[in-house]
Amino acid sequence: MTTPPAGISEADWAATPVGVKAGFLELVSQCQRQQQEIEQLRIQLTALATELAHLRERIGRSSRNSSKPPSSDGQGFRPPERRKRGGQPGHPGSGPELLPIERVDEVVEHHPQACRRCGTLLQGQDPEPLRHQVIEIPPITPLVIEHRLHRLVCPCCSTSTCASLPAEVEVSHYGPRLSALVGLLGSAFPLSFSKTQALLDQLLGVQISRGAMATIRQRLSAALEQPMQEALAFARQQSVVYVDETGAPTGNADGGNPDGRRGWEWVMVTAMGVTVFLQSLSRSAAAAIDLLGNAFGGIVVSDRFSAYNHLPLEQRQLCWAHVIRDLTAIADRQGASGEIGAELLGLQQQLFAQWHRYKDGTIDWSTLQQGCRPIRQAFVGTLQRVVELGCQRGERTPWAKTVRTCHQLLQVSDGLWTFLEIEGIEPTNNAAERALRHSVIQRKISHGVQSRQGAICRSRLLTVTTSLRQQGRDIWQFLEQALIAHHRGGEMPSLLPNP
Repeated sequence: MTTPPAGISEADWAATPVGVKAGFLELVSQCQRQQQEIEQLRIQLTALATELAHLRERIGRSSRNSSKPPSSDGQGFRPPERRKRGGQPGHPGSGPELLPIERVDEVVEHHPQACRRCGTLLQGQDPEPLRHQVIEIPPITPLVIEHRLHRLVCPCCSTSTCASLPAEVEVSHYGPRLSALVGLLGSAFPLSFSKTQALLDQLLGVQISRGAMATIRQRLSAALEQPMQEALAFARQQSVVYVDETGAPTGNADGGNPDGRRGWEWVMVTAMGVTVFLQSLSRSAAAAIDLLGNAFGGIVVSDRFSAYNHLPLEQRQLCWAHVIRDLTAIADRQGASGEIGAELLGLQQQLFAQWHRYKDGTIDWSTLQQGCRPIRQAFVGTLQRVVELGCQRGERTPWAKTVRTCHQLLQVSDGLWTFLEIEGIEPTNNAAERALRHSVIQRKISHGVQSRQGAICRSRLLTVTTSLRQQGRDIWQFLEQALIAHHRGGEMPSLLPNP
């Protein structure tokens, strides 16, 4: 090396003995190699720390900070109960309420024969006797009606003529009330085919094969087509709807799903007591449009799933329950992310404190808007501050995830506050999630349906069940009336609420 090292003059370097120069240069080279090794180790340590933080976040995911269902949390995530189950000390308790006398089939009077003290015979009536009712189920036997179609031969021309069934008689071997019960047990009470068979056999003494039950449900599906379309048209005309979707495995037994696609159950809930389920083989924007229609003009309350991005933000209310999960995930991280998450969660809690005061009537609409205005400004300002700090694109560090989440929220910020601009809108789509819970239970029990037509039948039965429950109407009676009207051509019952 002819050029002197940094910090040493050329004269001093020239006067330095060769052996000293060699030792010095070796020392410099060793320091450089060590520096390179330190830098490599630093990069590896950063990568390992990032991976560890990523794994810890994955392990710590629950329904609080992600989209995982509460059922996946496990026992350890449930807060310990502060009190024992059942009636608490001092609770007066309550027994079954007595039915009105109009519903009593038999009254048995019991009179004491003699005084319990002196034995004197007693007579008369107690104007207010103690009442004790026993409710019992009589033996249930199915009503079987046999129709005999006689074939007679004409004495004049020898032509044989066979009688035909009257129009009011079912062609099926199972009447409308029994058929409606089969549909009821597969929708309002989500039993599997085998359990439905066992219940009908044990309770009613009726034996039905799985194929016969499938045929009955297809007849029900055809009968419910008109009420389903009427309910869908009604829901599309509402000013506010709550929508969501969940997986619904669908087979290809009828050739309706040749590509073996998973299938999805979409739901649209209205405040007017009508909830519509729609089966689709995709989770795309096209499926969302099939549910909402091409010309939907109301407000859609949903999560931030991209299928709803065809709607302008002023026509959307994004679910705050999903936002809270994201903020909780940020707050669970270490360092600056945790601080930002805690700050955003604090603002969210202030926001919902105002909302709950409005819902319980403590404050009016204008006071709610005024009280939430500074909270909104602070929330959006915090998101902007995080995004301005930024991060290197593509990083997997906790801070990079925080910045990406804040950037995504900032992009759709206008859709977070619609419930403060238009009265009558809820800030979450919990109504749709609750409606889908029944479909999820059915999916877990049956592991899906085997055909496309079976999936459509399930959607129609879910629509009837959920809508009538919202309206407090009799589901069994509705299904029976729909089957009768479809078979005899009478007036079809409607799923729309009574005006």
